[in-house]
Formats: sequence, C-alpha cells, structure tokens
Amino acid sequence: MKVGITQHTQRGHIARATLEATCFQTKAILDAMEKDSGHALEGLAVDGGMSNSDLCMQTQADVTGIPVDRPIMRETTALGAAIAAGFAVEVWKDFEDLKQINKEDRTIFTPTKERKAVEKMFAKWTQAVEMSRGWVKRWEEEEEEEALANK
Repeated sequence: MKVGITQHTQRGHIARATLEATCFQTKAILDAMEKDSGHALEGLAVDGGMSNSDLCMQTQADVTGIPVDRPIMRETTALGAAIAAGFAVEVWKDFEDLKQINKEDRTIFTPTKERKAVEKMFAKWTQAVEMSRGWVKRWEEEEEEEALANK
C-alpha cells in the first residue's frame, strides 16, 4: 500500500481511499470502544447513505473482521419519524408491535479478506495518520513567522 498522490492517481483511487479511510476510522473507534468496555462487538448494524454501497459494506466487514448487517430500509431517521408519527395517531400502541419492522430482506456482509493483510493495511493507514499530525500547526507557525518578517 502506497501513501500519497502521484501523476498516476485517478479519481477512482481517491474515491477508494476515501471509502477505505472511513472504514479504517470506524475500526479505530470500535477498537477504542472495545478497549474501554472490555467487550468486542460480534456484529455491526448499519444504515444511512454510505450503507448503500456494497463495496463500502464489504470493506467495513473485512476491515473490522465482524459481520455487517444492512437492512433493506436504510433511511432509519425517516423510519423513526414515521414510527413516532404512527404512535402519535395510535397506529401502534406498544413497542412490541414494532418487532418485525425492518427485519426482512437484510444483507449480511461477512469478512472475506485474510486478517494478516487487513492488519497490514490498517497499520499503514495508522502510520499515514500519525505522519500527518502537526502539518497544520507547522504551516500556521511558518505563516505567522512570515507575516512577522514582512512587517
């Protein structure tokens, strides 16, 4: 895995890097949660815009090493608003009535990549993140020094 943009970098490379970075960030958060709680997740339930991408969800399963569960109805904010409205007009009277909502036609993405390869990719991403720390601060300091020199 290389880090950086060259003259051979294309839009697809940047899109893929963005997708993978999102998955790596999610893994970093899940790792921190596991460290704090002492409990590892056995699965990840997803929704929202990015969950529409099969590639993203498969990458997330591969990166985290756990199954990713995606419902057919992915816009759960809208679903929640509809459920709240349904309760307001008494379509439903009890949460028990909602147990089957959004349970059918789920897609489960299971990890397919070799753990060692994924761990190497994650280590390279972590290294790239670490290498980028402080760039803004140094740039701002240089800018301030230059402004003072020009006075």
